Amino acid sequence: MRAAITAVGGYVPEKVLTNKDLEKLVDTSDEWIQTRTGIKERHIMPAGEATSDICEKAINQLLKKRGITADEIDLIIVATVTPDRVFPSTANIVSHKVGATNAWSFDISAACSGFLYALETGSKFIEAGKHTKIIVCGADKMSAIVDYQDRNTCVIFGDGGGAVLLEPSKDDNGIIDSVLKSDGSGEEFLHQKAGGSLKPPTHETIDAREHYVHQEGKTVFKFAVTNMAEVSREIMDRNNLTGDDVDYLCAHQANLRIIDATARRMELNDDKVLINIERYGNTTAGTIPLLFSDFENKFKAGDNIVLAAFGGGFTWGSVYLKWAYNS
Repeated sequence: MRAAITAVGGYVPEKVLTNKDLEKLVDTSDEWIQTRTGIKERHIMPAGEATSDICEKAINQLLKKRGITADEIDLIIVATVTPDRVFPSTANIVSHKVGATNAWSFDISAACSGFLYALETGSKFIEAGKHTKIIVCGADKMSAIVDYQDRNTCVIFGDGGGAVLLEPSKDDNGIIDSVLKSDGSGEEFLHQKAGGSLKPPTHETIDAREHYVHQEGKTVFKFAVTNMAEVSREIMDRNNLTGDDVDYLCAHQANLRIIDATARRMELNDDKVLINIERYGNTTAGTIPLLFSDFENKFKAGDNIVLAAFGGGFTWGSVYLKWAYNS
């Protein structure tokens, strides 16, 4: 039995933060940002709203599309590094907000690879015959942990995310294979310095601005270019796929140059590479489900789609699936 994606939903907040806006905050320029990242704008949540609100809106959209109610859902998994609170899990809060009274729920933290980790986890409950309706969310309110005095990181990230519904496949379509990896030695290059059990919040950590994303960009870029491309090629080789066989690449939207490198390694034409980074920036666990939501109308049942991501930790991976429905 395979787990198939049978509906998708996505959400970004209304407020837009453009490159021109960032020029007023830090020493940067629209040309510099676009040349190095491909980003033109990103969406920012208002104060008082959280990651669970992104998930709630995406899930409600998904349920309406599928024509089902929240009490039919068995399990909700939320991939995020910006949970509403340390505990309870954001998924627990989301379950309550959408009225999923019969679902259990939990979070997965794997940074930008989180959605792939959660998708693989959810698929196994379907394959085992344990559940028949599982929602997997990838969402982050990155503006909550971005330092808008740091020009190296504040230009990259935005808020948003999406959700997919997993159900047992009625044919050969669905999630076919995955390659997921991690390497904790990458911790020093991309992390949040304070706020966890190693370094709880204090006046000193706040004054030192240690509750924001810390990234050593050149090192992360080097690892991401190599590993995201290689794991995508690996999953193609494992499944005897050529560039001609792949209909679409849905890659994590962190940097246009990283996506291009992955596409070249996979020998894909540009029209097979889905891009929306210019509109949203890097929404961390939210980028791939947002691609699904934006480009759902392009997909046809049976399309070969490869997902790829690289994130802090380090974490990275690729998933191969056959799309299960026509929009």
